[in-house]
Amino acid sequence: MTHISLDVLQKNVSAVKSRLTRAASSCGRDAKNIRLVSVVKTFPASYTNMAFSLGLTDFGENRVQEATNKIEQLAKLPITWHFIGHLQSNKARNAVTCFDWIHSVDSEKLLKKLDQAGAELGKAPQVLIQADLAGEITKHGAAVDKLRWLFEAGMRCSAIKVRGLMIVPPWNSDPEATRPYFQKLCEIRDTLKLDGVDEIVLEELSMGMSHDFEAAIQEGATMVRVGTALFGRRTK
Repeated sequence: MTHISLDVLQKNVSAVKSRLTRAASSCGRDAKNIRLVSVVKTFPASYTNMAFSLGLTDFGENRVQEATNKIEQLAKLPITWHFIGHLQSNKARNAVTCFDWIHSVDSEKLLKKLDQAGAELGKAPQVLIQADLAGEITKHGAAVDKLRWLFEAGMRCSAIKVRGLMIVPPWNSDPEATRPYFQKLCEIRDTLKLDGVDEIVLEELSMGMSHDFEAAIQEGATMVRVGTALFGRRTK
């Protein structure tokens, strides 16, 4: 893995924040209302430590086991941890132990497992429902016609707090190719509101990554998940 220096990381953080601010300004939004989740999956704890020293406080991981040791190493830092990968129900308890946000809930079974773990551990992680808008069999996420049902199930949970939607569109190097997916997720959110789903569980939209987060912001993202633009390309 290529090492990144503090100076290079500082430049990258500045560049990403500038992009975020410009994107927000372009659509009349306040950048302060958009959460930058720095994706540190596969990178060592030292990268997170450096990024934290530069003012970043939200960090994303996609594997529970890999993240656990890193989170323990950095336990003294006031970091908000986000789980952004596919979560198997048998890892639900560990995820609740480690993470403040879980972005990738896509089944009632997983909702119930997380809620049970939260109640037993005295924790209340905030969760997002992952939608599958492309119908890709290799991707995870709930079908559009299942979303209202999942939100209704989420509102019945006693420990976890459902807060919104997440999407991982099919990869395309052209941000304009993913924009329609961001637009669709916003439309779905608005339709759910009209159908009577409480606005408090639809506040957040997690969408957009290093190459397309400007388009996501312009379409309403409240969280963007950025890794490569900050830390460079992963080698594993």
